[in-house]
Amino acid sequence: MHRRSAREVEAVRGVSFRIEPGELFGLLGPNGAGKTTTIKMLITLLLPTAGSATVLGHDVVRDVREVRRRIGYVFGGDRGLYERLSALDNLRYFSELYGVPPDDQRRRIGELLELVGLTGRERERVEGFSRGMRQRLHIARGLLHDPDVIFLDEPSIGIDPVGARELRATIGSLIDVGKTVLLTTHYMFEADELCDRIAVIRAGEIVAEGTPAELKRLVSDGTVVEIETYGVSDDVVDGLAAIDGVHSTAVEERGQSQVIILHAAAGAEVAQAALARLDGVRVGRVGTREPTLEDAYVELVSGA
Repeated sequence: MHRRSAREVEAVRGVSFRIEPGELFGLLGPNGAGKTTTIKMLITLLLPTAGSATVLGHDVVRDVREVRRRIGYVFGGDRGLYERLSALDNLRYFSELYGVPPDDQRRRIGELLELVGLTGRERERVEGFSRGMRQRLHIARGLLHDPDVIFLDEPSIGIDPVGARELRATIGSLIDVGKTVLLTTHYMFEADELCDRIAVIRAGEIVAEGTPAELKRLVSDGTVVEIETYGVSDDVVDGLAAIDGVHSTAVEERGQSQVIILHAAAGAEVAQAALARLDGVRVGRVGTREPTLEDAYVELVSGA
């Protein structure tokens, strides 16, 4: 799939992946990597300039109507609901727009309110809902016509931790009712918890694909060493990259301190060698841990 603007900037190029029926598939990448462009092509809102894409066997260019009948989509943010209407009235209104048969509307809306955890709150105005509740209502709206595939583009952005946990439970339940889901998110723990498989996109290209466990092994097979320091120079950090067994290095600012992160084959030996090289530098906590999906993601999108 390819998409060019009037300035001939390729948003995506050579993106290729397959999602199996009943799978929760994650598409991860930094802002501007091409995630939303890819989704907009798959849901027929953008035309690819080259290549092809199909949803449930229907071409997104030639079979627009058939694709749209079979998909639902939810974008992160607050738009798309009528705030002065109740959740129930919102769903009734969108049921009419989506052509849900009148005889099926009550049953369908009741099932969806239960699915997204809003039963008992459906007669309240949306303007009083938290952001997490609104996003769960967005998901219910996107499922009104009973699509087989649902696209969720950063659905948990800006939601508080409690609301995000409830939203993750809702997203996980979609698979239980037979849906196929494509999810984009910037929250690696969310992707790790929810996704069966993940593709990482960088600068319009897929740079890795696999299960969360496979991605962790792909770039960080070993141990992560974290060393808290204060005022360490770039030259010193660069020197740590030369230690035997170190795959890559990174530095995170955490308040008044810096944390040097070393991806290494053997954590204990690397930690000792690193501390020797940090002689004269103020050092705080030193620890080792198993690699996370975030570690793998950072290496992949940074081109390490």
